[in-house]
Amino acid sequence: MEKKKVVIGMSGGVDSSVAAYLLKKQGYEVIGATMQIWQDESIDAQEETGGCCGLSAVDDARRVAEHLEIPYYVMNFKSEFKEKVIDYFIEEYLQGRTPNPCIACNRYVKWESLLNRSLEIGADYIATGHYAQVVKLENGRFTLKKSVTSAKDQTYALYNLTQHQLEHTLMPVGEYTKDEIREIAKEISLRIANKPDSQEICFVPDNDYAKFIKENTDANLTEGNFVDLDGNIIGKHKGITHYTVGQRKGLNLSMGHPVFVTEIRPDTNEVVIGNAEDVFANKLIANNINYMSIEDLNQKMEVTAKIRYSHSGDTCILEKLEDGSVLCTFEKPQRAITPGQAVVFYDGDYVVGGGTIVKSVV
Repeated sequence: MEKKKVVIGMSGGVDSSVAAYLLKKQGYEVIGATMQIWQDESIDAQEETGGCCGLSAVDDARRVAEHLEIPYYVMNFKSEFKEKVIDYFIEEYLQGRTPNPCIACNRYVKWESLLNRSLEIGADYIATGHYAQVVKLENGRFTLKKSVTSAKDQTYALYNLTQHQLEHTLMPVGEYTKDEIREIAKEISLRIANKPDSQEICFVPDNDYAKFIKENTDANLTEGNFVDLDGNIIGKHKGITHYTVGQRKGLNLSMGHPVFVTEIRPDTNEVVIGNAEDVFANKLIANNINYMSIEDLNQKMEVTAKIRYSHSGDTCILEKLEDGSVLCTFEKPQRAITPGQAVVFYDGDYVVGGGTIVKSVV
């Protein structure tokens, strides 16, 4: 029987490198590929950017591919990345929301673009080094199951994948812990066995989002007013792109007690400030829902919902609204429900689906 062909996205990190090794060991015909997404053509800028898809990533990934004796290519996805990730990231901040660019990159670049190109060259699957597991349920649908290691589980950032994408995806790392993956890397003599994980957003390596947005948009980013919950002006802010719901640091407001961002109003260029209790709500509305384990939400459903990557999750009741969005009612109030972030729904270890938070409801 002919070996199935798989294209694996290689970032030069330990996870995708070991994933390539595991797939080859399982008998697949493995092709390594790094996605070229950097926008600046200067060598200095590319090397500085680094991240998961910079020049250093290409060098590391190429060495790993040579070590594993698999073919390796660099695929250019610069235009897709700019449109689907960078432009989206900037526009969301300008609208007073806090985006998650990694989720957009996963859906539209790492999957949609890479999968389409891989299928064109005769591959059966694409693969990544994500800590998650693809499973097919009894109802015939594909979904994601949490990684065996909750500390590294990455299903939250992958909730938006389609059935077609899941059907053609392999994630061999999801059955291992990070320590086990590093141990395998050492056993097969990979130089990157102890390479640290990348943490920052790859196209904003200094984490200064507001500066990046200012340098990459023609929008008029001006100072505005901090206002309290009653609309009283209590100070001046630096521009709405500097803030996110729940933020306490960097406000430079002398109120005599800790205060927090509770809302961002792009229409009036206002940032609303409240007390600690004002950033809690027990309901949220989300739209752009992608269902995974179920085809649709036909009745109320109890799930565990995560409102950010680092959130441990809490019980909530899902209810579909007339316009297709969902109302999520939590058992207990949640802190800093942030418009623009993803909310992901779980039934045990399985992803039910998820969407984009529109607003919190008290």
